[in-house]
Amino acid sequence: MVQEMNALETSISQQLQAVSEASRLLVKLNDEEIGAILNEVADLAIEETPYILAENQKDLDRMDPTNPKYDRLLLSPKRLSDIAADLRKVAALPSPLNITLEDRALPNGLALSRMTVPLGVIGIVFESRPNVTFDVFALCLKSGNASVLKGSRDAHFSNIAIVKLIQQVLYKRDLAGVCYLAPSEREALPFILNADQYVNTIIPRGSQGLINFVRANSRVPVIETGAGIVHTYFDKSGDLAKGKAIVENAKSRRVSVCNALDTLIIHEDRIDELPEMLVALGQTHQCEVFADPAAHAVLQGHYPADLLQIAAEDAFGTEFLAMKMSVKTVKNLDEALNHIAQYSSKHSEAIIAEDAHAMARFLQEVDAAVVYTNTSTAFTDGGQFGLGAEIGISTQKLHARGPMALRELTSYKWLVKGDGHIRASS
Repeated sequence: MVQEMNALETSISQQLQAVSEASRLLVKLNDEEIGAILNEVADLAIEETPYILAENQKDLDRMDPTNPKYDRLLLSPKRLSDIAADLRKVAALPSPLNITLEDRALPNGLALSRMTVPLGVIGIVFESRPNVTFDVFALCLKSGNASVLKGSRDAHFSNIAIVKLIQQVLYKRDLAGVCYLAPSEREALPFILNADQYVNTIIPRGSQGLINFVRANSRVPVIETGAGIVHTYFDKSGDLAKGKAIVENAKSRRVSVCNALDTLIIHEDRIDELPEMLVALGQTHQCEVFADPAAHAVLQGHYPADLLQIAAEDAFGTEFLAMKMSVKTVKNLDEALNHIAQYSSKHSEAIIAEDAHAMARFLQEVDAAVVYTNTSTAFTDGGQFGLGAEIGISTQKLHARGPMALRELTSYKWLVKGDGHIRASS
C-alpha cells in the first residue's frame, strides 16, 4: 500500500509540474485563438453526445436514483446542448486579461500601471457534477489559467469522457498540458492540496464536508464555494401572490443546486396564509415539509399528511438538495434576521415584503453573498447575472464573493516604467 501511495504521489506531482509549466503557454494566446478552442470543444460536445451519455450512464448505473446527487450527475441531450451554448457564450465574452486597472505617474517620473493577469494554475475539487468539467475548463482557459480537475468517483467515467474530448482539441495546438484530470480516488486529493509549488489556488465545489476538508488540509490558498443554506423570509407586509410564485420557484425549479430554498421563514401575522402559499409544493411537487409547531398546526389538514412533519432542530441549517423544506415562524423581522444569522451559509437570502423599511433593513443587515427582495433565489447564477458560465458561488469575503466568472479568475500585477531611475540611499 505504501508503495502504491508513493507511486500515486509521484505521478500526480509530475503531472502538476507539467501543468504549471504549460500554463506559461497560455499568455501567448490571443482572445481569438482561445475562442476558437472553446467553440471547437462545443462542437465536439454536440457531435459526441452519444459517447458522453453512454459514459455518463455508467456512472448513473452505480448510483441510487433517489440520491440527491443523482440529478447533479445526470447528463442529457438538452443539458449537453445547454453546456455547448454556455461554452460559446464564454468564447464570445470580452477577455478579462490585460485590462488596465490603474495608470498614473509619480512625482519622480516613474510611470505606474496595474494590469489584470491570470491566477496561474487553478485546482477545482468537485462532486458529482460532470458539467463542471466543461464550465471550469472554459472559464480557466478564457481567463488564461491552466486547470487541474479533481472530480469524485461518482462521475469517474463522465469526467474521463469529457476531458478526452477537451484534450483532442488542445492536443492539435500543443496545449494538452493546460488541462489535467486528476485520479478520481480520494487518496489523490491531499497531494493536490499540498502542491503549493505548482498550484496557485484551490476552489472546492460541493458539500460543506468537502469544503471543510479542503480548507483544513490545503497548503494552497482556497476560495470557498458551493454549500448554500438558503432562506426566504415572508414579512408581515408580503404580497401573497408574489410569495406563492417565489417560494415555489426557489424550491422546485431545481432542487439539487446550491441556490435552492431550504427554509421558509414566515411572520406569525401571516401564518394562516401558509397553506395557500405552499399549495403547489404539496400538490404538484410533493415537497416534504418540516414545520415548527406553529406552522405545523396551521398546515395540518391543509397539506398532504404524508409530506408534513414536525421540525427537529436539524431541519434548520440543513442544505437539503432534495424536495424537502423547513418552515420557521417568527414574531418580527428581528427574529427572522437572527434566525438567518444563526443558520445561513452566507450564500443567498431573500425577503418578500412591501414595507420599504423592512426591505432596506434586510438588504443592509443580512450577511450573504447575494441578498434579494421580492425575487427567487434561483437567480444566484453567473449566467443570470450576465457573467456567463460560473466556476462557483463564493461564500467568503476575500478575493471574490458571489458568482465567480472570468473577472474573478484574475489577479493583477504592477508595471513600473522608468528611465534610469534609482532610489536614493536612506
